[in-house]
Amino acid sequence: MNLNLRPENECRYDAAALGEVMLRLDPGEGRIRTARSFRAWEGGGEYNVVRGLRRCFGMRTAVITAFADNEVGKLIEDFILQGGVDTSLIRWMKTDGVGRICRNGLNFTERGFGIRAAVGCSDRANTAISKATPEDFDFDYIFGELGVRWLHTGGIYAALSEQSCETVLAAIRTAKKYGTVVSYDLNYRPSMWSAIGGSKKAQEVNKEIAKYVDVLIGNEEDFTACLGFAIEGNDANWNKLNLDGYQKMIREAVQEYPNLKAAAATLREVKTATVNDWSALCWADGAIYKSKDYKGLEILDRVGGGDSFASGLIYGLMTTGDASVAVNYGAAHGALAMTTPGDTSMADRSEVEAIMGGAGARVQR
Repeated sequence: MNLNLRPENECRYDAAALGEVMLRLDPGEGRIRTARSFRAWEGGGEYNVVRGLRRCFGMRTAVITAFADNEVGKLIEDFILQGGVDTSLIRWMKTDGVGRICRNGLNFTERGFGIRAAVGCSDRANTAISKATPEDFDFDYIFGELGVRWLHTGGIYAALSEQSCETVLAAIRTAKKYGTVVSYDLNYRPSMWSAIGGSKKAQEVNKEIAKYVDVLIGNEEDFTACLGFAIEGNDANWNKLNLDGYQKMIREAVQEYPNLKAAAATLREVKTATVNDWSALCWADGAIYKSKDYKGLEILDRVGGGDSFASGLIYGLMTTGDASVAVNYGAAHGALAMTTPGDTSMADRSEVEAIMGGAGARVQR
């Protein structure tokens, strides 16, 4: 497939992400409600993708976001710096001592185990990035003068506020003007959209965004809730794999949006919180390619698995142009990411390629 990527020597960044980055607080093996200590990480649906592209795949990446200029914002920045992602595009916003003007987001994340599902509890109202306007970022400078080969953003950021919807659209329209490839992860979260108009607003915004997207990513619930495509006869059990239905849904999406060069969906069947079946599909050039199946995948921390799928997929598309290879990079990277704690991947490319090639879990000495 031909994505018409801008040449590397014309661009400072291989990829940039637009979205919110929060401070993640993790009680480890315990519960949020009874914790007395938390481990701190950084994480965010869009950011996690470029973090994976940088640390696992060695690409030049940046994050476009905003932080309240205080100690929590500086802590999150420090995590981002440790991940190797460029922080020069972060907008620092003045705040007061109690966060009335703006604040930084917190995300408490509890790992599930067996019959107990994972739990997320976010505290992100009035964050700096949710209040950011298109005028807070010089998108012509970022995409025109600096140059970005690939922009990734998604539905989590779009759902943060009425303002963030506008900022997403401004960014992707400007990116397209300069020839940047745009990927968008639908990432539907009903609790987030409920405050700004619910499912009706989600479809209104996402249908407009989809007109500018080159690579669309999601799962069954995402395609249904955000774009109105449904699997016929589906019982609304998002955990149940329906391969034929997924393929039909993706084909409907690319017919509705002829600008799409690729569309991908993760396939997950939840056996327990710690055992899932996992695979993925990718449509490109009129054909649908399925990844290797990871049956009975044992999971330590499922948060960020879909984001790591996206970064593997993007890496594969950028470097090989072959959707059948790219979907396997994505599925393998997502599977590995769910075996370690935190939102972001701790894998490297050699591990991903070994898993793609059928390597097992035998000890390495």
